[in-house]
Amino acid sequence: MIEKIVIAIVVVIVAILGYAVSLPDTFRVERSISIKASPEKIFSRINDFHRWAEWSPWENLDPHLKRTYRGLVPGAGSSYLWEGNDKVGAGSMEILVSEAPHKIGIKLDFIRPFEGHNTTEFTLAAKGEYTEVTWAMFGPSPYTSKLMGVFFSMDRIVGKDFETGLANLKTATEK
Repeated sequence: MIEKIVIAIVVVIVAILGYAVSLPDTFRVERSISIKASPEKIFSRINDFHRWAEWSPWENLDPHLKRTYRGLVPGAGSSYLWEGNDKVGAGSMEILVSEAPHKIGIKLDFIRPFEGHNTTEFTLAAKGEYTEVTWAMFGPSPYTSKLMGVFFSMDRIVGKDFETGLANLKTATEK
């Protein structure tokens, strides 16, 4: 009886490990919202890390969050480093692409609680008196990320934060 249980456990573990190998080598999380404002008005809130406290879903998760700003403000070359509690972790962002008022590309490096190197992109498209804002994050999925992906959906976890951030951006911009 014990042998059958051990064999069953080994089969389940091998199946999980095998399934993880079959998952994609990259990931993408994306959310969009329509904001009643010009692309220029919205762009200025995203393109300046000093203004992220107005809308970022992570800014208020740690009252003792340590922030460091470097480089040009705003735009390409500017960077933002953070270190906080377990809810926000530690890492850095650097604006690599700043094409006013339509696109911002950011290099995103996580240090804690897990290491990760991704790209974040904001695109803004005018649609009459509204602007469609899309927030995307994409990058590689090494095997450990794939294995975690068997149990946790990156889209579901990060997607909720993106939805909150975009709703905050809408509120801050439409005031």
